[in-house]
Amino acid sequence: MEPLQILMIVLILAGIWAIVELALTIRRARSTVGEVDKAVGELNETLAETRPVVAKLDGALDELTPALSQVEPLLKSANIAVDALSANLVEVEAVVRDVAQVTGSVATAQEAVAGVADSASGAVQRILGKIKSPAADSDRVLKFVAESAPDAEATGAPSEVPAGDEAPNPTRYYTYEDAASAASTTEGEDANA
Repeated sequence: MEPLQILMIVLILAGIWAIVELALTIRRARSTVGEVDKAVGELNETLAETRPVVAKLDGALDELTPALSQVEPLLKSANIAVDALSANLVEVEAVVRDVAQVTGSVATAQEAVAGVADSASGAVQRILGKIKSPAADSDRVLKFVAESAPDAEATGAPSEVPAGDEAPNPTRYYTYEDAASAASTTEGEDANA
C-alpha cells in the first residue's frame, strides 16, 4: 500500500472517530440542555410564585414608611420617660436611705431602753440579793428601801414592813401591761373624764 492510501485510511478513521465523539458530545449536550431548560422552567415557576410575595412586601414597606417616621418621636418620648424614671428612682433611694437612718435611730433608742431596763432589773436583783436573813436584817432592809425610794408614801407603798418571824418573800414578780392595752385604758379614762 502506498503511503497516500495509508494516510487516507487513517484520515477516514479519524473522521469517523471525530463524528462519533461529536455525536456523543451532542447527545450529552442535549441532555444537559434539557436539564438546564428544566431548571430554568422551575426557576420561572419559582419567580412567578415569588412575584405576589414581592408585591405584598412592597405594599407592606409602603405602609411601614409612615410608621417608621413616627418611631423617632416615640424613641424621644421613651427617652424622656426613662430620664423621669431615673430621677424618681434617685428620690426613692433618698427616701430609703432616710428610712434606714430612722430605723437605725429606732434600734439605738431600743438598745438604750433595753439598757435602762437591764440596769433597773439589776438594781432590783441587787436589792433582793441583799435580803438574806429576814430576822437579822429587817432594819437594814427597811433602811435600804427607804433610801432607794424616798417617795414611798407618794406611790402608795407601805412605809413599814410588818415585823414577824417570817421574812418577806425575796422573789417578787411584776407584770406589765402591753402597750396596746395600756393605750386603750388611758383612752377610756380620757373619754370618761
